[in-house]
Amino acid sequence: MLGARIAVKRGNRDEAEKPFWISFADLMTALMVLFLVVMGVALLAVTTNVSEREKKEEQHRKDIDLILARFTEAAKRYDGIKVDKERRVIDFGDRARFAFGKSNLSAEQENVLRQFVPEILNLANEDLGKRVLKRVVVEGYTDKTGSYLSNLNLSLQRSQRVLCTMFATGTGANLLSDPQKEDVRSLFLVGGYSFNAAKDTDEESRRVEMRMEFLGIDENRADVMRQRGNFGDCALK
Repeated sequence: MLGARIAVKRGNRDEAEKPFWISFADLMTALMVLFLVVMGVALLAVTTNVSEREKKEEQHRKDIDLILARFTEAAKRYDGIKVDKERRVIDFGDRARFAFGKSNLSAEQENVLRQFVPEILNLANEDLGKRVLKRVVVEGYTDKTGSYLSNLNLSLQRSQRVLCTMFATGTGANLLSDPQKEDVRSLFLVGGYSFNAAKDTDEESRRVEMRMEFLGIDENRADVMRQRGNFGDCALK
């Protein structure tokens, strides 16, 4: 009949929407699982990196302690020379003491310095030394007498005198070879400190020390473009 209605069966609305909401829930669950996996991997990577860093730091400390121990053993073969492990300093004591207002060293003192410097170079050129030793700073000191600037100049002259002793030529005892002098030029640095860090007495304050500076973790000793020979003459008289 024309007037008859055609009934179209419609599904339950909840039944139509149900598959959609199930899929969305599954998606959120998958994303959450993925997030947890990513975070777990990230945390594992961070933990691994920290662990590796700690291992490097521990090994670096051990290497520094080891080379300081080797410097200490080398110093024991020379009377009056000591290594202060806490300050990381080679102390020459009376073997490198200066007279009041002077920057000169006696022939015996120069001889001692030239005997010990090759010990430093040998340790610096070993694999351990190349890994941890950055440079050796020669530090000169004065007593408290006089002005700051005059003492600063004097302390620099005393540091320079030590370097001049290493580069000496002629007929002196235990003169360094040219390759040793080139190593000194690339490894040693001159520093002056006036009357800072003065000792208990004026005599003890008029001294020179060699302070060891060490590389940081993953740091390499800078390659120095070496100029062969041409060491020049000491400007100090």
